[in-house]
Amino acid sequence: MKFLRRTLVGIFLLGITLAWLAMAGNTVRGAVQARMNEEPRSFPQRERVFAVNVVTLEPQIISPEVTVFGEIESGRTVEVRSAVGGTILETAPELVEGGVVSADQLLVKIDPATAMTQLDRLEVDLQDAQAELRDAERSLTLAQDELAAAQQQGELRGQALLRAQDLLDRGVGTAAAVESAELAVAAAEATVLSRRQSLASAEARKDLANTRLSRTQISLAEAQRDLDETEIYALFDGVLADVTAANGGRLSPNERFATLLDPSELEVAFRVSTSQYAQLLNDEGRLIDAPIEVELDVSGLNQTASGTIIRESAAVADGQTGRLLFAKLDDTTGLRPGDFVTVKINRPELNGVALVPSSAVGTDNTVLVVNEENRLELAETRVLHRQGDDVLIPVGALAGRDIVAERSPLVGAGIGVRPIRPGQGIEEPEPPQMVALDAERRAKLLAFVENSRMPDPVKTRLVAQLEQDEVPSDVVERIEGRMGS
Repeated sequence: MKFLRRTLVGIFLLGITLAWLAMAGNTVRGAVQARMNEEPRSFPQRERVFAVNVVTLEPQIISPEVTVFGEIESGRTVEVRSAVGGTILETAPELVEGGVVSADQLLVKIDPATAMTQLDRLEVDLQDAQAELRDAERSLTLAQDELAAAQQQGELRGQALLRAQDLLDRGVGTAAAVESAELAVAAAEATVLSRRQSLASAEARKDLANTRLSRTQISLAEAQRDLDETEIYALFDGVLADVTAANGGRLSPNERFATLLDPSELEVAFRVSTSQYAQLLNDEGRLIDAPIEVELDVSGLNQTASGTIIRESAAVADGQTGRLLFAKLDDTTGLRPGDFVTVKINRPELNGVALVPSSAVGTDNTVLVVNEENRLELAETRVLHRQGDDVLIPVGALAGRDIVAERSPLVGAGIGVRPIRPGQGIEEPEPPQMVALDAERRAKLLAFVENSRMPDPVKTRLVAQLEQDEVPSDVVERIEGRMGS
């Protein structure tokens, strides 16, 4: 009986346990179904706002600036050459590299012996030609007189022929007399023809004599010019370069022995691109007289000069692009031909434009504008001029509005931003308040720091601060707070 009773109690307890387990399983199943049937919870998402640098577009009148490189050249450069050859007898003291000469100053004197001999010979030839001309003129006069006499004799013979024919017609004369008169007339005409030939020869001789005289005079003038060119003078005030002549040396005809430069008339030659050249043309397609500034950096000391564009090259050289322009310089102090300089060209002024960073304009010629809700909008624009890292764009309807100065892939149309304007940087923290410590208080603080478990670098820094005459108050308060704890 006792065994049966215990068995029944065990079965009862097992049934109760199974019932509780079933109830617990049903509760869990109901909770899971209820959870699954519920709508998912949604948490509010916070929009990400980007901080961007902005610039305000204000219409301005700006003169665009183009920066290129150029080379200084002399506007007046002459190669000094010797027209005749010979030995150098004399040179000017200024005939050296960098020598300063004045106009009409004697530079070189060449031995004139050969030129003088040639001149003397031609002067003798001139006398011969003049004598020949006088002889020809006398021969011409005699030929004219002989022709006149022959013509007069022919007239007399013609009258004798008329008388003989008249006598024959009256029956007094004879046919033989008439025939003799005719033969005399024919002989007179032959004499006149011969005298005419002599006159023509005399005239030809005179023409030849005149030609010879003219040729001799030309040769004499050349000889005189050669003699004059044995002395070489400076054409204008200037500076000499590439000097190779010296006393006792010998020059060949047309040999260059120096170069004369005018340092007061310097030009700068520089090349611009085709697009930059197009911006320097007026409405008629002519190059404008744009002002320029030239800068030469010499060991940190800048030499500057101003000038004006005066002309352009007639053609583009092989292998080159753009246009070669020339500008005349006003003040050339410190500049020399051959200097490599920086040229800044001032274009005509543009009205209603703004100078913004080039990073503010996208490749599609758009800018990001900040609206009233601090969101970005796309606006179209166009680049009028690039100036270093900045560009000029027209303001138009965007006047007074802010645009993003530095675009990045993270910002775009519709994104919320926090504008940061120029001068609106991060505020600098106020300097810490300093307190002066007495000896006892300083000793307590140093003892606490040295006996604490702080890292050695921190201990060193705090000890260095506590040993100063004045210590930041926040450091003292922090250490004393730990001492009190």
